[in-house]
Amino acid sequence: MFSLIGRKALITGATGGIGGAMAVAMHRAGVKLALSGTKHDKLASVVGNLNTHPHLEGGEVFALPCDLSKLDTVENLVKEAEEKLGGLDILVCNAGVTRDNLTLRMKDEEWQQVIDVNLTSSFKLARAAMRGMLKQRHGRMIFITSVVGHSGNPGQANYCASKAGLTGMAKSLAQEVAARNITVNCIAPGFIATDMTEGLNEAQKAKINESIPLGRMGHVREIAAAALYLASDEAAYVTGQTLHVNGGMYMV
Repeated sequence: MFSLIGRKALITGATGGIGGAMAVAMHRAGVKLALSGTKHDKLASVVGNLNTHPHLEGGEVFALPCDLSKLDTVENLVKEAEEKLGGLDILVCNAGVTRDNLTLRMKDEEWQQVIDVNLTSSFKLARAAMRGMLKQRHGRMIFITSVVGHSGNPGQANYCASKAGLTGMAKSLAQEVAARNITVNCIAPGFIATDMTEGLNEAQKAKINESIPLGRMGHVREIAAAALYLASDEAAYVTGQTLHVNGGMYMV
């Protein structure tokens, strides 16, 4: 179950905790990977670790550094991935940025930077990947959104708008490409234990855990497992959906 041997995937934001975990899970499932990120040294480390572990079955992993804020170059990333991998079956748009501020204090550039990276670049990547997927009559697109794209969060109007936008966009894309056996879905993580949350003090962590019915933050491997499912043949009848992985903190 959930074998993806021979499939080819591009994952953005692969240097983060969630992106790295998805890369490991998919590689173990047999996926050939192209990984993208802006932190060149960390990206090289992630790719190097995967390429030096013979028990992983995905074959060679390729590093494709890309700054998604440079929108005129974003679609080239898909072309590079297709050239390296020999095609593309799975697109995972995971990269994202925050520029938090209260709305009255939020600068236009803080709004635009988040919309550009989180939403517009994902649209451009999906549009570019769609061409090849339509021709081969198969594909999986997965957008990593957020619980706050559904619940809202003060000080994050830009971030919440970008994530909610991805959800709406995914539903539209799903309807456009379903006849060609392409599915488009979202994963909305809640609070996940990453390097970012490690910066919180114990009191802050305790307050967060109190808001989660399961009483803990999620693990990156739990988001990776959701991505593995949505990329698999077992999820062939699931499209236009959001898989909420949040420990019950927000129930839709």
